[in-house]
Amino acid sequence: MVIGKNSVVTLNYRLTDDEGKLLEESDPSISYLHGGYDGIFPLVEEALEGQSEGFSCTVTMEPDEAFGEYDESLMRVEPRHLFPSQVKVGMQFEGQPEGAEHEDTVLYTVTEVTEDKVVVDGNHPLVGKRLVFSCSVLGVRQATPDELQHGHVHGEHGHHH
Repeated sequence: MVIGKNSVVTLNYRLTDDEGKLLEESDPSISYLHGGYDGIFPLVEEALEGQSEGFSCTVTMEPDEAFGEYDESLMRVEPRHLFPSQVKVGMQFEGQPEGAEHEDTVLYTVTEVTEDKVVVDGNHPLVGKRLVFSCSVLGVRQATPDELQHGHVHGEHGHHH
């Protein structure tokens, strides 16, 4: 079967920065719903379109094709009393950026804690980086009606309800 809209693709991957430093890799594999469901980087999805099991590729993505450029407006300094007493650098909290719609939430990472303030950053840790995504296709199958309805993969290596 060829990779196309509404197929489930199973692959191994390695994500590195442009200097070859390993950032993430599949363990053992991942599956995603192909065809614009936001399960994988659009540029990678484009490279996999029309391919089949056994295909391998490497895709280099500029920041705007991966996690975007740094957005200073996602850095916030908040009063210390708004956070739990055990707050520390590296913890993450969901929140809304200034002026965001109710549904728009961002995952903020605590970057600094002082006696009276907490600094949080809503930028993805890989923002502003050129990334290299290398992968090998392990399998391709037709998505089930349930997967199409939910917009993501179910079952082994996928999402379970």
